[in-house]
Amino acid sequence: MRIAMLSSISWSTPPTGYGPWELVTSLLTEALIARGVDVTLFATRNSHTAGRLEGVAPRGYSEPPHLDAKVWEAMHIAHCMERADDFDLIHNQADFMPLAWSRLIDTPMLTTIHGFSSERIVPVYQRYDDHVHYVSISDADRHPSLSYAATIHHGIPLGDFPFDAQGSDDLLFFGRIHPDKGPHAAIAAAQQAGKRLIMAGLVQDQGYHERDVAPHIDNDRVIFRGVVGGDTRTRALGEARALLHLIGFDEPFGLSVVEAMACGTPVIAFNRGSMPELIEHGVTGFLVDTVEEAVEAIARIGDIDRSACRKRVAERFSVERMADDYIKLYERLIG
Repeated sequence: MRIAMLSSISWSTPPTGYGPWELVTSLLTEALIARGVDVTLFATRNSHTAGRLEGVAPRGYSEPPHLDAKVWEAMHIAHCMERADDFDLIHNQADFMPLAWSRLIDTPMLTTIHGFSSERIVPVYQRYDDHVHYVSISDADRHPSLSYAATIHHGIPLGDFPFDAQGSDDLLFFGRIHPDKGPHAAIAAAQQAGKRLIMAGLVQDQGYHERDVAPHIDNDRVIFRGVVGGDTRTRALGEARALLHLIGFDEPFGLSVVEAMACGTPVIAFNRGSMPELIEHGVTGFLVDTVEEAVEAIARIGDIDRSACRKRVAERFSVERMADDYIKLYERLIG
């Protein structure tokens, strides 16, 4: 199979810090190549892959100095589509814009929908629903007006996430500093439980951060580390007593949830979006509905077997399983 993997160019693939779409695209690309699939990665020119790299944008448009997103995204997508005849299938990981080219090429297109930024983008997906193939990253994120070829959960390379059998007494918030991710709720739960909270993530909403998060950061009971990567990232995920994922939206998937569990850290999450698909209540964490219930769950976190968290991720969320699922789907669509 000759696959064109069309990545987002908000960040490099893989990203050096934040960049969940680019991270998943990279993980899948490299796992497919390891299985002998012929993959050409269309990404920023500062991206890295064991396969062939094609790109026009020198860097991600979210990386300073910033590029004009609309201009470079148009050139990036066109660069792939002009090569469409060279491939058996184009796997679009770059949101809805590439769909506009789908009727102009003969190569089939598969689009992984990483979530809907708003209901306003749904008409684009509806317009091409009868022509392209969609994958949802969770059953919870399936839009009722669209048809889907499959649901394929993300996978992670388990070997990159060392198991920590003990953890510590500290709680962890790991995600964007944005109301959607609920850092204010994590702070409230940790404070009510009398636990120290370590926070890591990209400040995406500066006003919200200054109003609802920063006043609580005292470098004693609430510690903010900003964006962390590499070994610092995996240590943070593994050293926590629990990850607090008290989200304020129906999250399509939560990479940090799976990554924390891979390290042995159970997760306490609001019961919405994809969380019931990722977390087994009472086995790998707790699903709660309020901050008060989260505080109660913190008191019960010792009931969770950390090795069970690791085992479930190995069984359900490995990058190998993700690659196998996509290969089966590629074969079906190409055949």
